[in-house]
Amino acid sequence: MKRIALETKRLRLYVASQVEMEQIIERQTDEELRKAYQEMLDGYLAHPERGEWYAIWMVTRHDGVQVGDLSFKGFNEDGSVEIGYGIIDEFQGQGYATEAVKAAVNWALKQAGVLRVEAETEPDNKASQRVLAKCGFVPSGIIGEEGPRYVRR
Repeated sequence: MKRIALETKRLRLYVASQVEMEQIIERQTDEELRKAYQEMLDGYLAHPERGEWYAIWMVTRHDGVQVGDLSFKGFNEDGSVEIGYGIIDEFQGQGYATEAVKAAVNWALKQAGVLRVEAETEPDNKASQRVLAKCGFVPSGIIGEEGPRYVRR
C-alpha cells in the first residue's frame, strides 16, 4: 500500500496506516462515526491496490497537531469519488477544511480514471457548503442520504 502525503501551506494530509485507523476507531465515542471509520478501514483492507480511496486521511498542521480528517468513500467505476471531511471543533473556522479539501480534491482529479469528485452535506450545514463552494463544487441537483449533493469536475 502506497503511503500518500500532501503538503499545503499549513497542513499535511496523509493516508493513515492500518494501526492508526484501528486506534481512531478504538478512541471514537460517537457510535455513528465509529461505524463510518470501521467501514473505511474495511474498505482499505478489502482493496489494498486502491486503499487510498477508502482509508482515513489524517489532516495535521506542520507542527504535528491533528486538526481533522477526511476520506474518499471508495472508487466508483463511473469515474466518481465522494469526499467526506471533518475538522475537530476547536480548529473550526480557521480555513483548515477549505485548505485540506482543496488539496485532496486537486490530488484526486489528477488520478487515473477520476472524472469528478462529489460531496454531500446536510441542508443546514452552511459551513460545509461554504467549504465546497470555495473548493469549486457546484450543486448537482441530487438529494442524497444526508442532503444536497455537490460535484467538482
